Amino acid sequence: MAWLRLLLLAAVLALTAGAGTSRSFEFEEATLDAIHQGFKNGSLTSTALVQHYLSQISRLNPLLHAVIEVNPDALRQAAQADAERRRSSSGDAKIAGGLHGVPVLLKDNIATRDGLNTTAGSLALLGSVVRRDAGVVARLRRAGAVVLGKANMDEWANFRSAIGTGGWSPRGGQGKNPYVLSSPPCGSSTGPAIAAAANMAAVTLGTETDGSILCPSSLNSVVGIKPTVGLTSRAGVIPISPRQDTVGPICRTVADAVHVLDAIVGYDELDAVATRAASKYIPDGGYTQFLKVDGLEGKRIGVPNVFFDFPDGSVRQKVYHQHLDTLRRNGAVVIESLSIANLDVILNATVSGELVALAAEFKIVLNAYLSSDLSRSPVASLAEIIAFNNAHPDEEMLKQFGQLIFLVSQNTSGIGSVEKAAIQQLDELTANGVEKTMRQHKLDAIVAPDSSLATVLAIGGLPGIAVPAGYDEQGAPFGITFGGLKGYEPRLIEIAYAFEQATKARKPPMFKN
Repeated sequence: MAWLRLLLLAAVLALTAGAGTSRSFEFEEATLDAIHQGFKNGSLTSTALVQHYLSQISRLNPLLHAVIEVNPDALRQAAQADAERRRSSSGDAKIAGGLHGVPVLLKDNIATRDGLNTTAGSLALLGSVVRRDAGVVARLRRAGAVVLGKANMDEWANFRSAIGTGGWSPRGGQGKNPYVLSSPPCGSSTGPAIAAAANMAAVTLGTETDGSILCPSSLNSVVGIKPTVGLTSRAGVIPISPRQDTVGPICRTVADAVHVLDAIVGYDELDAVATRAASKYIPDGGYTQFLKVDGLEGKRIGVPNVFFDFPDGSVRQKVYHQHLDTLRRNGAVVIESLSIANLDVILNATVSGELVALAAEFKIVLNAYLSSDLSRSPVASLAEIIAFNNAHPDEEMLKQFGQLIFLVSQNTSGIGSVEKAAIQQLDELTANGVEKTMRQHKLDAIVAPDSSLATVLAIGGLPGIAVPAGYDEQGAPFGITFGGLKGYEPRLIEIAYAFEQATKARKPPMFKN
């Protein structure tokens, strides 16, 4: 039904494209600043912007599988935003929110109380009804955003299968990298990253437990911000771990991602403990003040060289060395050959205790979500989801992927002594590893290729920003990630923005086979 609605909408778009605007607005690669300028000078309306993105989705989604369903109410929301803007220009009303009239695609594990499903890509939750918008969605609506639809993802945020599902879900299909279709798109925020890269939306939201924003952002040549855990509310997000889950923007530019971050951070009584603790990190005046072209000046950036071990003469080796030189030329103090204590342990989820902790936490928080966040659901527990998958092996590709992590999680019985010891070990690995290294060397950030730092940051609830860095011999993108300590978003934004402006690495996708 969602795709039938989309096709009908696309037919309307062909008749009405550009209505109420001049044809001077450049939709491709349009930034939030350009969109707001278009609204202001009359070259763009929210309706035209939504129409454009719906048309892009209709045209590209059969190839890329980035979007699961579009919002049947999106055009009405856009028309309402246009009307509000007209009343504001005449002095009859004021517009509240920096995303007013801007369409946003949401990862399919972020709840919306509207005509859209929220399923984490799974057929088991199709037809379930959420009690309320997720906390971040409520903030987006207050900022005036238009909910465009739900983006594809690894089913259950890639926490079903030990071998991983590689950007696939039974509801959305196999996500494809828009640069080189045969290259991995990564996950689990696969759809948001693909959609942003392919100009199916300027703004998308993803979630991360361990790498799920940083990895797809890196491999699809977009910017992803993984905030400090608790900086953004997880209420209404289908969960994995209260220690590690976070929600963040995925956009084409650092500035766009930072504008979105400003809109979604803050305290939420439905995620009170984490958001209250992290609220102290939110700066007065928001995060956009840190978009500084000279943001690298004086920054101390550490390089764990173990992550940069690429074949001699390869494009990656050459480009990453150039980028380290760029950091230096723009005023950063680059400290190489850093070691992070017990890095081999940290990167092994079984040895570190991460998998033990996540498996136990997942069963607890997922069952709580199914019982408290849903007013209607076909399944009421992890056990029932496992049974659903067993009853639908072909649709759920059970033979190909299995559900080993689900089975391990179902076999847990709460946070006992083993799980407590695992969590304590994760805390110690963070304290004696990246935190100690950064404080010893007085670092503002650590830098690494793609999502190499993801697990290092994940187990400590630490922030990171992925930025486009280049393209390999086949034309597939790769990225660079700047990570820091809790609350280091201002420093990371300064570094990431200045790096982006100095390198201008991002190019539009090429859709190669």
